[in-house]
Amino acid sequence: MMAREHISNINLLTHGRVSAVYDPVTKLAQSAATLAGGAYAATSIADLLAHEPLDALVIVSPNYLHVQQLQEIAAMRPLPILCEKPLYTDPADAPVVAEFARTYPAPLWVAMEYRYMPPVAALIEQVQQATGGVKMLTVREHRFPFLPKIGDWNRFNAKTGGTLVEKCCHFFDLMRLILNDEPIRVMASAGQGVNHLNERYDEQAPDIWDHGYVIIDFAGGARAMLELCMFAEGAEYQEEITAIGPKGKIEAKVPGPGRFWPAELGDAPVPQIVISPRAPKGPFTSEFPVDPALLAAGDHNGSTFYQHQRFNAVVRGVGAVEVTANDGMRAVAMGLAAQESARTGRAVDL
Repeated sequence: MMAREHISNINLLTHGRVSAVYDPVTKLAQSAATLAGGAYAATSIADLLAHEPLDALVIVSPNYLHVQQLQEIAAMRPLPILCEKPLYTDPADAPVVAEFARTYPAPLWVAMEYRYMPPVAALIEQVQQATGGVKMLTVREHRFPFLPKIGDWNRFNAKTGGTLVEKCCHFFDLMRLILNDEPIRVMASAGQGVNHLNERYDEQAPDIWDHGYVIIDFAGGARAMLELCMFAEGAEYQEEITAIGPKGKIEAKVPGPGRFWPAELGDAPVPQIVISPRAPKGPFTSEFPVDPALLAAGDHNGSTFYQHQRFNAVVRGVGAVEVTANDGMRAVAMGLAAQESARTGRAVDL
């Protein structure tokens, strides 16, 4: 699904096209190649890397394969990489990824699409002026359950890193970005309450969590909280981000994928920014409609296109990496700490 979203957005770029794809499931590889307008369907990663026209790579494989595939690419043909989140899932891989990032000779960009959703980007741009300096930051995601994936890999912590890594590293990345600060302590409570309880895969019960709270203390004194519920697809807005400081409050409200919005309810909600100053009181609401062509190209409110615009500029030598390996690693470390805190009932220091 995400591979198709990436291809659809690359198809919209002025300076980009997908010339080759690889997927071990032949039918999916052929379908992706067709979507790309007749790309070459490689038979292996080595075959893909031997395709001469390539000047960049996008990794959109299951989470637990990222580190191995990064190493394969580095050994055979280092090229600029856009790697989907999370960058890694196993805590033991943290030093491996750090060394990879230090020695890899080409740009590495970690795909944190949520930064580029128009209302979220607007919040990031306006947050300091609206709040006077953020003291409290809340991210709430009320969404649909995990979708079916090939081999059911997203039903198990061992392959995803756990929900607070797989799903929520996006939000931990946003927290660091909005606060321009680093976390020092993580406290979490989470579990599996509703979803996948009656599912079995090779007689194994899914252990992936579907709801939770995470509270994070930052070095500069700000506090952040994540509220996640993955059985709340009836909500009008999927993500709501709120930042509050001595001057006031700013909120970004982002709807979920338009294809999931019931047609009988009319048009899907439009993304919004709401600014509520303390004085004079009174909220100001601005709408941030997204280009319909970008909405049709994926499930992330146009953000995948804007991310690819910037990555494409890096590949062409006219831009800089905005989401570094360090950013990706820090977001995973926060998610792993949250998983550990929820599992043990104890705060985890970072």
